[in-house]
Amino acid sequence: MDFQNDGGFQRQMFKGSWKCNGCGGEITELPFEPAGGKPVYCRDCYKSNKPRRTGGGGGGNFQRRTFQGNWKCSDCGTEITELPFEPSGDTPIYCLDCYRKNKPPRRDFR
Repeated sequence: MDFQNDGGFQRQMFKGSWKCNGCGGEITELPFEPAGGKPVYCRDCYKSNKPRRTGGGGGGNFQRRTFQGNWKCSDCGTEITELPFEPSGDTPIYCLDCYRKNKPPRRDFR
């Protein structure tokens, strides 16, 4: 982590030459190092595609971006037409019931 002289936090920036997956614009600096061929977005495209908060206060109300398609649950074969993520093709996809049945138990850190 980098810190400014006045004690404030300054984010480390990575220099390079990337292309925005949204608009095709050139990106020369990012606050993270891209890895694994994941899409990279310029500031404007990132802002326009991130989940939008619709409510005030700390209620956490936001609209999640969803992806439409025709998939089958890897466990039970149920048709899936909407997902909260874009599937990569090399990982299994589960319907909500199978996901709940197979997900690891939550850890209690109290």
